[in-house]
Amino acid sequence: MSLKYQIPTLLVYSRAILGFLIVAVTLFQPEFYPIYTVIFLTLGLLTDIFDGMLARRLGVSNERLRRLDSNIDQLFFICAIVSIYLQQPVFFQQHLLPILVVIASEIAIYVVSFIKFRKEVATHSLGAKIWTLFLFALLVQITLTGQSHVLFWIVFWLGMITRAEIIAIILVLRHWQNDVPSLKQALRIRKGLKVRHNRFFNG
Repeated sequence: MSLKYQIPTLLVYSRAILGFLIVAVTLFQPEFYPIYTVIFLTLGLLTDIFDGMLARRLGVSNERLRRLDSNIDQLFFICAIVSIYLQQPVFFQQHLLPILVVIASEIAIYVVSFIKFRKEVATHSLGAKIWTLFLFALLVQITLTGQSHVLFWIVFWLGMITRAEIIAIILVLRHWQNDVPSLKQALRIRKGLKVRHNRFFNG
């Protein structure tokens, strides 16, 4: 494995380590552990942003790396959400139904992708990236305050819209493909046209 490939790969795996660290501080609860949680969440978000950017800049962004990135993303956010649930259980109990709906929509994406392509999803759509930023902000707010009102419902409805778009992208594509920015670009791919990537998110 070349050094150029190792750099973004290490960034991806570092996000898994950060997810486990969030679990660890939740279980052992050292002094100021919510602050540690926020720090690890922030570092995880930064690695998520820069691993893809570096991979594209170094010319090593391929299917294997993008699939690994998607899988580690899921692991990281599962660790984060479970840990924050243990830290702030009352909030999750108060919003149980919409949270379960979001989880079900995420599972549906993987089910549809496996049924159609026998592979996990790795579209890395622009909408999903924007949703991740809002989700990050929500998790920080819940960690520090134990509550959220407006931001929670923004995350919920944005999650529903972006999950629906990803499922539509999967259904539109004739063949599995990673890094499909939007449903509009998926329709271009189906017509045999070149996909137009966003410079900052999929460029």
